[in-house]
Amino acid sequence: MICRLKRALAKLATLGFLSATLAACHPEPPPAAKTPPPAAAPAAPNSDAPPGPPPKPDAVTTDIVVARNDTLDRIFRKLNLNLTDLANLRAQPGIKTHLDNLRLGESLHFVYRDDELDGFERRLNEDETLKVERGDAGLHAEVLQNPLEGRTRTIRGVINSSLFEAVTGAGAHDQTAVNMADIFQWDIDFVLDIQPKDSFVVTYRELYQNGVYVKDGPVLAASFVNQGRTYRAVRYVDPQGAARYFTPDGRSLHKAFLRAPVEFSRVSSKFNSSRYHPILNLIRAHKGTDYAAPMGTPVRAAGDGRVAYAGPKGGYGNVVELDHSRSITTVYGHLSRFAKGIRSGAHVTQGEVIAYVGMTGLATGPHLHYEYRVGGVFKNPQTVPLPDASPIEPGFREDFLTKSAPLLATLEAPIGPTLVSR
Repeated sequence: MICRLKRALAKLATLGFLSATLAACHPEPPPAAKTPPPAAAPAAPNSDAPPGPPPKPDAVTTDIVVARNDTLDRIFRKLNLNLTDLANLRAQPGIKTHLDNLRLGESLHFVYRDDELDGFERRLNEDETLKVERGDAGLHAEVLQNPLEGRTRTIRGVINSSLFEAVTGAGAHDQTAVNMADIFQWDIDFVLDIQPKDSFVVTYRELYQNGVYVKDGPVLAASFVNQGRTYRAVRYVDPQGAARYFTPDGRSLHKAFLRAPVEFSRVSSKFNSSRYHPILNLIRAHKGTDYAAPMGTPVRAAGDGRVAYAGPKGGYGNVVELDHSRSITTVYGHLSRFAKGIRSGAHVTQGEVIAYVGMTGLATGPHLHYEYRVGGVFKNPQTVPLPDASPIEPGFREDFLTKSAPLLATLEAPIGPTLVSR
């Protein structure tokens, strides 16, 4: 019996009735709510793709003050800049000359990233600036024009203590005082001859850039009253572009010799045939003029000439002797050192620095001993007549008179408040 029942159930199972009956008696639970599949993880970077360019470093800006013997090559090496950039700049037409001959103390402006130059600026003069910038095609250099505007001014002054104080008190600057002293230096010793109540009138140019004062420009005309004697000068630029100073009647103010070979020093001992010598303790002629000045003050050649001797010489210490035309010899003693290139046989020009003040030889302090000899005879450097330079050329005389007349007229015009104010 039991066997028959098992066989019947098996048969029903084969017919599908058993699974249907079971499903009716025990229904399946509803399917669970479907959850969204997890977000796909970001794809791993492709190790075969080329990396992007690294970010550029920040630019460095610096100003370099030119030291002695500095060159751009040396400065590039100090800053670890790529010398190829310097070579590329030098190769640009007309730029090389603006990169050479750096001036001691001038400031150079650099912009760079690592070893790569991004920018460079150099002030060539008051009118021009060299500017270098890096663009898509590399470094590009150009010279920018910075034109100066000139304004004419006339001032008057009376000397109470010094020329500098009188000039600045009248509203000008030290440069105009220096310019006036240079103009009249052949007639007036601005160390020995200046006296209180001496007076001056000067017309000059003030130079501005973008409305900002830069410096005093050249003197155009000047009058100087020294110990009751009046000296006048006017600047004339001839048709060939040469600028010189003349008297109103066309005589050159330039003399063949300077009156004094050191600027704005003090006379400590004059030409004297019976001076008491402070070291030898005896009466001994002083056949020159002593100019007391700080150690190292530049000494200038009084005139064009040739170095006859440069070296030590007894009581003179270190000395330079110059031979000039017309049998004139000038002597410069007690020097601390000689300027570069000063040796026997060398040629020098008037105003050229030949040596520096010292106290070598028989000297109690730093000063210059200066002698002026004519045909071997000692002359007083302060009073000896100095030979004139050439007057205005005859072919330029009419042009000179036409151009100088309005300038000389400014010395006579009253000074209004607009002319003496800044």
